Amino acid sequence: MELITNLIELLVHLDEHLNSVIENYGVWTYLILFLIVFCETGLVVTPLLPGDSLLFVAGTFAASGSLEVGWLIGLLTVAAVAGDAVNYRIGYLVGPRVLYKENVRFLKKEYLDRTHRFYEKYGGKTIVLARFVPIIRTFAPFVAGIGRMTYVRFAVYNVSGAIAWIVGLVLGGYYFGNLPAVKKNFTLVIFAIIFISILPSVIEVLRQYQAARRRPDPSMGPDGQ
Repeated sequence: MELITNLIELLVHLDEHLNSVIENYGVWTYLILFLIVFCETGLVVTPLLPGDSLLFVAGTFAASGSLEVGWLIGLLTVAAVAGDAVNYRIGYLVGPRVLYKENVRFLKKEYLDRTHRFYEKYGGKTIVLARFVPIIRTFAPFVAGIGRMTYVRFAVYNVSGAIAWIVGLVLGGYYFGNLPAVKKNFTLVIFAIIFISILPSVIEVLRQYQAARRRPDPSMGPDGQ
């Protein structure tokens, strides 16, 4: 049981332990990173795996020569595209009944609802935009499958979003991760990336809260009494 707990801890916080993974597993690190990105984008039961921060950290290690940036971008782009494709297919097979079912085993209804609202606001572009929003990134292709988005349209958004996400964050780490100011405050930088990633979700929650407060109570009369 302790071994499983330690493994989960390692996977969830892989961005903090990547140096040890590279030292212990060498070239197999590419496979580990591939699986993490694939699972985070492809399985709705693993939305809390590291994403943005892990890509930035991986780019930083590529700049120092521990990883090869070309292989990193290529493999992780494939992982991101394949993950979304599998997630879409799962959603397509499961069907729309999951979106409206109150109790869905292994799924958090709140995440499904949040992603559905994201789609209502941004439409198909959600597949691209969601790449940069944790949790919604995991559920966006699933909801696209549930909504029966045509696969050709989904694939275009999927590939475009994957390339923008992987290239942007890996090269961000590659070019900026080893700057003296960044290295000196590396932990703060990672927290900043995580904060920026979840900021859209926080803003959306606050907007919904404000809208709910402004909405009139149906139990009140026209004069507010």
